[in-house]
Order: sequence, then C-alpha cells, then structure tokens
Amino acid sequence: MAARSGWLSPDSQSREDTRLVSLGALTPVSAVQVGSGILPGSTTGLYRINGFTLTGATGTMSGTVSPGRAIVQSTDTRGAYPVALTEFENVTFSDGDALYGRIDLLVLRIYDDVYDGSGRTEAVVEIVPGTPAATPAIPATPDLAIPLYQVAVPKNTSAGTGGIAWSTALTGVRTATVGLGGILPATTDTANGSYPGQYRDVNGVLQRWNGTAWADYQPPLVVETATSGATVSGNWSLQSYNARRTHGVCSFTLGLTRTTSSLTATAAGTTNPGNVGDELLGTLPSGWRPATETYATASDGYADGAARITTDGSVYLITWSTSGVIQVGNNVRISACFVL
Repeated sequence: MAARSGWLSPDSQSREDTRLVSLGALTPVSAVQVGSGILPGSTTGLYRINGFTLTGATGTMSGTVSPGRAIVQSTDTRGAYPVALTEFENVTFSDGDALYGRIDLLVLRIYDDVYDGSGRTEAVVEIVPGTPAATPAIPATPDLAIPLYQVAVPKNTSAGTGGIAWSTALTGVRTATVGLGGILPATTDTANGSYPGQYRDVNGVLQRWNGTAWADYQPPLVVETATSGATVSGNWSLQSYNARRTHGVCSFTLGLTRTTSSLTATAAGTTNPGNVGDELLGTLPSGWRPATETYATASDGYADGAARITTDGSVYLITWSTSGVIQVGNNVRISACFVL
C-alpha cells in the first residue's frame, strides 16, 4: 500500500500529540479541528486538485488513483491524520448487477485499531460498494474517510461488456484544504466559512466569508486624481484640468480660453454645417489617455459641440453649433469618461 499516514511511534510524544499540533495544511472548521481534504496543486498548474485523481482504463472495471497528499480530520481529542499517497494505486470495481445499476463511492480512509478495533493501522484508498436499485443511492461515507469519486456502475457492466464508461460514470467529490490564511480553491464545497476574513476561489471569483455568508470580494476603491500635465495648442490657454481614474476608467474636465481670433462654425445650408475643421485644442497627459478613440462634449455656455480624443491624448474640437462663434475670451469646457 503506497498510502501512508504521518504519525510518530507512541513512545514519548504520542500519536495524538503529533496529530493535534500544526500540520501545515490547516483550513480550520473549529478552534481545534481542521477541514478534511486534498492539498491542491498540479505539476502543470492546470488543475485545482491533481492528487487522488481516478483515471479509468478503457474497456475494463479498473482504474488508477494518482499520488497526492491529504488531511483526514477526526474528533477534537483524536486529531487529524496527514496522508500521502506516493505511488499510483490500482482499484477494481465489481461487475454490475444483473437487474439494477448501483453507485460506488471511492474514498480515502483511515483505520486506527486503537480507536476502531479493526486490527488495522493504515491509510487506504478503497471502494465502498453501493446497493443495486432501480434508483440507486450514493452509499454513506465511512467514519474517518473522505469521499473522492462517485462511480456509476450500470447493470450487467463487466469487462466482457466493455467495462465502465469512465467518461460519464465519474462524479468528482474531492474537496481541498490549504494552509491557515490561504485562499481555498473551492470545488464541490458548500460549507460555511470558519472565520470572518477567510477567502476562497470559486471558478475564478474571489469570495470572502463575512461571518454569515460568502460574498464576492470587492477590493478597496482607489481613486487617483490629476490637475496638471495637460497642454494646449497656440489658439488656446489652459484654465483648468481635473481628472480622476480608478479601476481602469478615467473621467476629466478640461477648461480652455480662446486667445487669438474667433472660431466660427459653418452655417446652415452649407456643406457640413457646424464644421470647425478639427481644431486641435490640446493634449492629455500620458497615463490619462483613452485606450481607443473616444468622444467628449464641449460647451462655452452659449453654444456647444463635440470633441474627439485620440489614443495619443490629442483633443480635437470637431463640431460646434451651426453658425456658432467662439469669441476671443470665451471659456470652453470639455468633459468625457473612458476606459484607459
């Protein structure tokens, strides 16, 4: 048996002492107990849990369970059992019943003769056979064991009939456990948290236990502001620049004053009424520019128009009220909100 549990001999420090001290994988479920489960991780980083993976052999009733590490928690006084499966373990399921299908349960189980009188002191990967029935039920998980897989075995299934249909027969029920303070990679977990501030990852969504429920985590809102860095073209002077950005979104207001000559939009009835020739107003500072070309509103209190903002930060006035005139000394304000 390649599965082994890490306790010391009963001389001096007892086996209970060993199981009750820190084990290095402590997702708490009480002040003393830790959560039973598989330690997460895989060689490639593709999978949340790679340890104790059941892989069936096509056309057979047999499969292999991959190496891994786990914790199996008992009572407060008995402690938790750290387990390591260091080699691939072969398992074989019994042939199907002649009349009904059944569901077997693959478990990681601890036998400890001191407590259960089993005559065994070992950690094992074993099959708990289900009962054949028209509507088969999942067998109960034995004491001091953690479930790994539910395996559906239809009636008349055997190696002679093509074996277990592994692609559809397996239902994974492994759960993970991590170090205290670590982010728990949730799989089939439905349990409450253990303390406010505990974190878990559910299908890529980070959640935090608030004392009564798991809530999607919202990072603190960090807002940056800027009032300098914007420049203007020779026909304008800068009166004000105010910008805010947070979570990749920026908003700004740019205040300009016309300084040289009046700017007049084309009149109604002419080609392109309201055109102002894409007048360059100025440039936004680096880090405060849109990811794609965007548009803004503009107004001087007498008329209004639209501005175009390019990815290099250039701000162009592109339209104004038909026949509208921006007089020398008029203040024009441009505002927009965009993704950085």
